[in-house]
Amino acid sequence: MADQAGQTGPEIRDDRAAGRLLAYEDGEAAGVIAYFVMDGEPAALVAVHTVVEPGHEGKGIGGSLVKEFYAMAARAGVPVVPLCPYAAKWASRHPDEAPGAPADLVERAEAQLASHPELY
Repeated sequence: MADQAGQTGPEIRDDRAAGRLLAYEDGEAAGVIAYFVMDGEPAALVAVHTVVEPGHEGKGIGGSLVKEFYAMAARAGVPVVPLCPYAAKWASRHPDEAPGAPADLVERAEAQLASHPELY
């Protein structure tokens, strides 16, 4: 993927079945967002944890993952609940790309995660 300056970013792939949004650089795993699709209505994508692999820090991989996560949710017509501290911080810095989630949705996501810790 190329950005506006012509630089290439990580290749990002969604593994929905595993709840992983994965970033690769030169075919090597560079980062991941662990997430789940929240049950009920409205559904939501819930970012639980973001990890950038050693040696790939400081290259914008975490930001690229979160940006794509929000874009993926927008394409699906569902909100994002950023329980992951990194995703929440990114969202607060990019309100034009990361609409806030209603408090009741956040509470439902927290309850679902608490009752299903394997989602983390």
